[in-house]
Amino acid sequence: MLNQEIVLNTLKTVKYPGYSRDIVSFGLVKSVVAEQGAVSVGLELTSANREVAGQIKQACEEALRALPEVKHLHVEVKLPAAAPGTGAAPGPNPLANQNKVPGLHRIVAVASGKGGVGKSTCSVNLACALKHLGVRVGLLDCDIYGPSIPLMMGVKHRPNITEDQRFVPPSNYGVKLMSMGFLLDGDQPVIWRGPMIVKTIQQFFHSVAWGELDYLLVDLPPGTGDAQLTLCQTVPLDGGVIVTTPQEASLGVVRKGIAMFQKVNVPILGIIENMSYFTAPDGQRLEIFGHGGGKEEAARQQVPFLGEIPLYTEIREGGDRGQPVVVTSPAEPSGQAFMHIAEKLREQLG
Repeated sequence: MLNQEIVLNTLKTVKYPGYSRDIVSFGLVKSVVAEQGAVSVGLELTSANREVAGQIKQACEEALRALPEVKHLHVEVKLPAAAPGTGAAPGPNPLANQNKVPGLHRIVAVASGKGGVGKSTCSVNLACALKHLGVRVGLLDCDIYGPSIPLMMGVKHRPNITEDQRFVPPSNYGVKLMSMGFLLDGDQPVIWRGPMIVKTIQQFFHSVAWGELDYLLVDLPPGTGDAQLTLCQTVPLDGGVIVTTPQEASLGVVRKGIAMFQKVNVPILGIIENMSYFTAPDGQRLEIFGHGGGKEEAARQQVPFLGEIPLYTEIREGGDRGQPVVVTSPAEPSGQAFMHIAEKLREQLG
């Protein structure tokens, strides 16, 4: 039977022109009524661009009319009032409180509900895998208290400064990098309150000369705290990737991470199950942390399952040496596990 949920799910297939995100995740759908075959949808845009409004309305009508239960349809798109003397507001801006960073075409957060699941390992290898696939990619380490990207990417020197006082991101293996670890001396700890974390993450976007990147991966700290909320409020994210291990202790907090992204209208690109199993020298497969929990949770949450990463010694060794396994062994099973996930992400993001 036709209902509000079916209509909303259908509207999730409608992308905002020029973006990879849909109009529902952008929070543009304000009202949905579905009764006895009659559907009424109300949208409110933050851009007064009438051409964009017409495209969205047409796409909504085409998607909803494809539902056999829809007999009567009304789609209303409201535009904001233009500022006096300026005419229509320039350009699409689906999220009024967020600004796209020039040159960053796709921004993807890599998150986990808890620590110790290998999120940074996945971030590093996915960044290198995407570079291997021929795209321009950067990696931002937003774990201010425990930055690990410098070690895993084999970069220790401080970034240079441009004439306009912006950081030049160091790079290795063709991936541009930025991390709090580049700005600290040795094992110097970061002892900051939340507002300083917020300010630093904002500067990592607007005070870094990223240049032109097809993808910027953002390695988040575990949990759902200041860093996560600041990221979601600072720039328009194209999606989030959740890293988990198979056991229930990890999956329980995965649900919290997914709920956080949903509350701030960030689409979930998928779940990665890390440490999925271990193959002993004699060929025996050992499921140390259980197996299949990530795939089952993805099905339960109705989000894509991007793949599983087995326990390979060379993955850990590569991270400790600053030589990601995707760089040293892209054709081996350990490297291919990340390559397959990177290919799925590229297909989703374009």
